[in-house]
Order: sequence, then structure tokens, then C-alpha cells
Amino acid sequence: MAKEVILPTERRKATNFNPRLLVLFGKPKSGKSSAVASLDSNLIIDLEDGYRALEVMAVQARSVEDLNDIRAAIIKKGKELKKKPYRFITIDNATRLEEMCLSLAADYYRKTAMGAQWGLKRDEKGIVIRVNGKTVADPEADIRTLPNGAGYLYLRNAVKDMVKMFQPLCETLILVCHVKDRQIRENDVESTELSVDLAGKLGDIICGEADAVGFIYREKNKTIISFAGGDGTIREARPLHLRGKKFVIGESDDNNNLKMDLSKIFID
Repeated sequence: MAKEVILPTERRKATNFNPRLLVLFGKPKSGKSSAVASLDSNLIIDLEDGYRALEVMAVQARSVEDLNDIRAAIIKKGKELKKKPYRFITIDNATRLEEMCLSLAADYYRKTAMGAQWGLKRDEKGIVIRVNGKTVADPEADIRTLPNGAGYLYLRNAVKDMVKMFQPLCETLILVCHVKDRQIRENDVESTELSVDLAGKLGDIICGEADAVGFIYREKNKTIISFAGGDGTIREARPLHLRGKKFVIGESDDNNNLKMDLSKIFID
């Protein structure tokens, strides 16, 4: 028997919340790493060994297999503690994550009828090589070289799956991204906007799924995060306390000692 659905008869009040997926992007040395390093209960999944100079809780990952192992370890720890072991999980950075997901994207493509024989090692005669009865993937095969950009669908799905598998394991998943200039054309006028450094539509898709997209930059001795849209930059936020606002999250003294405070970004 179908469950009875009770339809609303009036609008509910807007509620505030912390972002479940937060995208932070900015230029090199703009304060991204220092910002996430300042958060307590934050597990940083470091894909490029970029936190050696900072006091953090970090694990290294260089492959999709490493990410799966880290996920399994977090789940195991959560069962032992009977709660989520970390409030935050940070993946740094998205560009490197995309590169790591190429092999997973190739696996996705090979599971389709048209891609079953693609990207496999072959001998000099072009015959697929088998080891213990199993085919062997060619590490040189690049899904991005498929005709008409067909491979980017599988790459997008691979990256999205890697991001989504960590979201249930924490209150807020933070994805740190590099920035790139992107040429856009509107009303026959060309201009440049700052965007997340991911291939094709992937950056727009990830930002669209995020609850907040913040652009980090520096002005003199201050580190600022902006959720204010416009100015040729993709940035916005759903949570009421972030929407359309800018926050000074860090300030350095004359001796270059940097103090970070993200208490206005994440409410208790």
C-alpha cells in the first residue's frame, strides 16, 4: 500500500545550516591550505604532499585505491567510536583528484559495450594481453582522447563518485581547488572569468552541487574568503550566514605570523 503524502499548505521558514560540501578555490599561495589547516577535527586527504609546513591531521593519497583505503579506515574508526570521527574532511586538491580518477574513468568506459576492448595492453600483433586469464589495462591510455570528447562523461562521473563517497563520513566535506582563467562570450563580447581548474564542465558541475563556493584571496596582510557572486567569478552560497558575503579569515603581523579564524564560516 502506498504511503500517504501530506502536502504543505504554507511556506516554511528558511533555516540556516553549515555547508555539507564546500568548494574553496584561489590562486597559489592565497591561504587555502592555511585556512583548512586551522580547522579542528579536520582530516586532510593530501594528494600532493602540500602540508609539510603546517600542523595538521593528514593522510597521503596518490591513487583511487588509496582513497578507497582511507574511506574504509574512516568507516572502521566511526564504528569504533559510534560517531563520525571527524567534523571535516578536506580533499586537496581537485586538479590532482581529477588526474587520479583517469584510471577509474577508464574502468567505467570499459564496462560499456563500446568500450569493452578499449585501453588494454596488446602485443605486437594487436592481440589483447592476458595475465592469469585477465586483461591488463594500459596505463598510457587516456580517456580524454576519445573522439568528440566522449571520455569526459566518464571522467566527470569518476570524480563525482570519489567526492560523494566521503560526504556521508563528515559534517562538511571541503574540496580545495586551483583557479584558472576561462574565456567566455556573451552578447558577442568576450571576457575572462575565474573558474575552478577542472576539465570541461566538471568544475561547473562540482560547484553546482556544492552548498557554498568560496574564493580565497589576499589583500596586504589579510586573507579573505568571498561568497559574493559576480565580478567574473563563480562563487555563491546557499547557507544564509554566507550568502553574498565576504569574511576576513586571516591576518598576519609584522613578523609574518598568520592567525586564522573560520568561526564565522562554520556556525555551531
